[in-house]
Amino acid sequence: MSSAKIRLTMAQAVVRWLTQQFTDIDGVRVPLFAGVFGIFGHGNVTCFSEALEAAQDRLPTWRGQNEQSMALAAIGFAKGKRRRQLMIAASSIGPGALNMVTAAGTAHANRLPVLLISGDTFTNRLSDPVLQQVEHFGDPTITVNDAFKPVTRYWDRITHPAQILSSLPQAVAAMLDPADCGPAFLALPQDTQELAFDYPEVFFEERTWAIPRLRPDRRKLAEAATLLKTAKKPILISGGGVRYSLAEQAVAEFAVKHGVPIVETIAGKGGLTHYHAAHAGPIGIVGSTSANALAAEADVILAVGTRLQDFTTGSWTAFSPDAKFISINTARFDAVKHRALAVVGDALETVTELDAALGAWRVDPAHMTHAKALFREWDALLDAHQAPTNAAVPSYAQIVHAVNASAGENDTLISAAGGLPGEVAKGWRVKAANTFDLEFGFSCMGYEIAAGWGHAMANSGPGGLGGTPIVMVGDGTYMMMNSDIYSTILSGHKMIVVVCDNGGFAVINRLQQAKGVPGFNNLLVDCRVQNRAGPLHVDFAKHAESMGAAARRCESLADFKSALEWAKSNELTTVLSIASDAYAWVPGDADWDVGVPEVSTRESVQAARKQQEQIRARQRVGV
Repeated sequence: MSSAKIRLTMAQAVVRWLTQQFTDIDGVRVPLFAGVFGIFGHGNVTCFSEALEAAQDRLPTWRGQNEQSMALAAIGFAKGKRRRQLMIAASSIGPGALNMVTAAGTAHANRLPVLLISGDTFTNRLSDPVLQQVEHFGDPTITVNDAFKPVTRYWDRITHPAQILSSLPQAVAAMLDPADCGPAFLALPQDTQELAFDYPEVFFEERTWAIPRLRPDRRKLAEAATLLKTAKKPILISGGGVRYSLAEQAVAEFAVKHGVPIVETIAGKGGLTHYHAAHAGPIGIVGSTSANALAAEADVILAVGTRLQDFTTGSWTAFSPDAKFISINTARFDAVKHRALAVVGDALETVTELDAALGAWRVDPAHMTHAKALFREWDALLDAHQAPTNAAVPSYAQIVHAVNASAGENDTLISAAGGLPGEVAKGWRVKAANTFDLEFGFSCMGYEIAAGWGHAMANSGPGGLGGTPIVMVGDGTYMMMNSDIYSTILSGHKMIVVVCDNGGFAVINRLQQAKGVPGFNNLLVDCRVQNRAGPLHVDFAKHAESMGAAARRCESLADFKSALEWAKSNELTTVLSIASDAYAWVPGDADWDVGVPEVSTRESVQAARKQQEQIRARQRVGV
């Protein structure tokens, strides 16, 4: 091994090492880190930006407008690349860093990789307190960057230049490990960034990373095959892990061969096309009547690549108490939930080996026939809710259908929070695999537009679909975070944004009223305002135009359909706004356990409490 040294500052060494990391996507060797979303400020502008500027031909830096949104864009990019290529989000110290904590939580909950790098205060403390420093009276080693510890898979503060020799490879290994996958965070104190160190030349040699595929334990696999062979009415729950394992085809072929209907989680939706022979619809609280009926009847549930969130399980009311679970997951933590027969392993490898272990076994064909009959009924119900009516204001279902009909085969639908997740999870008919991104692991308002920017970047190059990101948001989410419309204008990455204006936070108003509380502080008409004569609605088209986007305010569903075709023909990011109904929703939901007051003077709340107690009485015991 060479003993040659290279003298660099710590910041320069970090950037140089990052540029030397590669990965393989569909047989093409590409940089592991495709670029940096950065906002420079106190703590990263003098040293880290100096290093990035010198490497911009190998590691391009894109200027964000908000630290949270640029980190969310990095998450959208990782989703678009199915965790095979990553982005970096870099911030200054203090508020810039803290702005990224929400994004870190989003990545952590969704098991998605993003490298977060923030400046930090001086390790020598000679200048304390520095600008933007929050002093902890009882522990001077704590800075705001410690806030990332609960929401990252790997966390480190680099207090000596040599520490990156071990820390950087560990950060990448954590992000690429399917079991531990999530965000990694590095705090770079500004006085450590400036220090020069003689780094071993070999540290900067090119390295090509491969995502490991964990094979299952043979005994557990045999137990799973034995249990599945006892099933009369099994279902397969396909989660996000199926997509990240690139196991969609294997899972689909497994289901067809063995006659097991597939129902999809929110993260798993898009692994199958809508009319695939084994597809029986989305499951859970924002699921379909077909999938939820099959879940209630199931005697064995094969859960693949899912963490079994309450929106999948109906707060564990969706299944028979006697149903048996087989859980295939790379993460032991997820695999052992709810007394499942845990088969820890990669989805593709494990499903392939389980297929071989099952041999020619197949469920009675009547089971799949029954599942497809239920699915046809669900499809007809969707048609009924999505059909045009004479209503003055269209429903979410009608708007979703119009966008779905207009979308190209490789266009990606992106949504995250509010009323739209339920409507797109139910009503979006997937035309091509992996063209659907509904962030509902964290339900992060503000993810949508930022993620659209990330998807637009991910669409090009190996593994990219080449289509246009179509972002669907409510008016509440748009008001919360919209600045990356401007980012796409700056960077030249087109997306289409559809704003459904239903006058506030309509879906949370729905939940509030369903649990007996009068409408309060959610819809704009129910908020405390000083001037009732003033406008309650924002002109979103004019706002988007002020950021350089093409935009149109649509007055009817027919006008909206015409505007969609216009949006597709534009080269710029295009924003379309349309008024939507705040009270019309597609049915199909499973039950949901939420807190309802045990004591209240309101009869409506008392009734809701009794209903909630009935839901809890049906919950499956998880231990």
